[in-house]
Amino acid sequence: MIVPLLNACKEKVITLLIRLSGTNHILGHKLRVKNFPKPSKQISIPYLIVGGGITGLSAARQLSKKGISEFLLVELENHLGGNSSNGENQYSKFPLGAHYLPLPNIEDKELLQFLEEEKIILGYDEKGFPEFDETQLTFSPDERLFYKNNWQEGIVPKVGNSAEEDAELLRFFSMMDDFRTKKDDFGLYWFNIPMALSSQNDEVKRLDKLTMKEWLEQQNFKSNPLLVYVDYCCRDDFGLGIEFVSAYAGIHYFAARKQNSTQDKNDNVLTWPEGNARLTYHLKKYSKGKTLQNHLAYEVKIENGKAIALVFNDKTKTSIEIIADKIIMATPQFVNQYLFDDRKEFTKDFHYAPWLLATLVVSDLTDNFSFPLCWDNVAHGSKGLGYIYDQHQSLQQIQDKKVITYYYSFSSSDCGKSRREIYKKPKEYWKNLVFEDLKIAHPNIEEVAESIDIHLLGHGMISPKNGFLFGESKQKAAQSIDDKIYFAHSDLSGISIFEEAFHQGINVVNKII
Repeated sequence: MIVPLLNACKEKVITLLIRLSGTNHILGHKLRVKNFPKPSKQISIPYLIVGGGITGLSAARQLSKKGISEFLLVELENHLGGNSSNGENQYSKFPLGAHYLPLPNIEDKELLQFLEEEKIILGYDEKGFPEFDETQLTFSPDERLFYKNNWQEGIVPKVGNSAEEDAELLRFFSMMDDFRTKKDDFGLYWFNIPMALSSQNDEVKRLDKLTMKEWLEQQNFKSNPLLVYVDYCCRDDFGLGIEFVSAYAGIHYFAARKQNSTQDKNDNVLTWPEGNARLTYHLKKYSKGKTLQNHLAYEVKIENGKAIALVFNDKTKTSIEIIADKIIMATPQFVNQYLFDDRKEFTKDFHYAPWLLATLVVSDLTDNFSFPLCWDNVAHGSKGLGYIYDQHQSLQQIQDKKVITYYYSFSSSDCGKSRREIYKKPKEYWKNLVFEDLKIAHPNIEEVAESIDIHLLGHGMISPKNGFLFGESKQKAAQSIDDKIYFAHSDLSGISIFEEAFHQGINVVNKII
């Protein structure tokens, strides 16, 4: 019996298909040496947008809504959307980054309007609450947690806690409910989305000086179920755990979403097999025919009253000079530091956690069936952030194969060191990391996996360490230059969520016009 089993294992190793992909960091790293050919072509345009992530696409939409059609958008990658991008295999689309949009706050009229335009909101009821397309809301069951060797509903540890542990969870969520409704003397919420609408009073800003771990200790929270859960939430939204992330950011995760866009205060989310790439699809029609992909801006300057960008075409290996009245830099600060002088001094305060995503095609996902497969599946205390079942929103009841996407953030005190390390590791290393973590809940995952697509994001998202959100560096990076060059990106809000990027694009156009 042993020999056939060994042969079967050998055969499995041979047949498992492993692919490794990532952002075009090699082209991006050319910014450091700037060995580009001189421009051989010139373009003049009133408005230039540099960067085709959500902020750049949102800016293009806002220009269009203002009646401005003469603009150009340049993007380093061969696709638009930034972290809101996707891949696809023969069984399903899958996200290559952001994978859901929580129901927006009822006060966020601009986002609600966009969702209505794209038929995600189908109308409003007699009380003024939006009616969301049910096929784009997460189907039930939506979340489960592998905790104490069993799956349970939701991702907050419930079954198997001590009375003291349950009491701490209850006290924590009670405090978060209080923070959710807290306002200052001017009527501004302490925590809001977008961040620009939040209170600026000293009491709330002091929270940014602490790490989330320090704040939890100050409040005498010490139970393992709570601390592990909050650490997971921080890693999930910011890439960094409670040891490094700002307490303001950690509380913002729970308190900024008001859960007021449905009558029953539902905290459901909008999601799609391809994740937020669906929102990219809706946005990119505004820049159709006005986009240059595989184009890297390597110098931006002002000459003779005009803003000028030198751009390298990675396909033809030639450079062009784009002359514009206004340039919108919808690029992160780790890029801008190489395009402008004197920016590295404050850019060092911008930290970006690396991420890994792994999409697996599996023949089956054997559970102990204590709670069925959900959209979001998390193992308590695991190194990663669990996995999404990409076909969860499919109306097809039976799937030939299951497709899941696993998430892992590299939380550490030195994001730069983590980033350098990830590019040195071979794909076999990442395959083993993914399998070992998934084995906590699925011991046979390696036997049932047929392929694994590993996607590395060196600068996965802005990660707000304590002292950053209300610090000077963020303010300096956002300042425009001579009313010609403007800056907009989610890292200038300090929190990497769709809403922040979306509003950054709108706000920068409104500021210019």
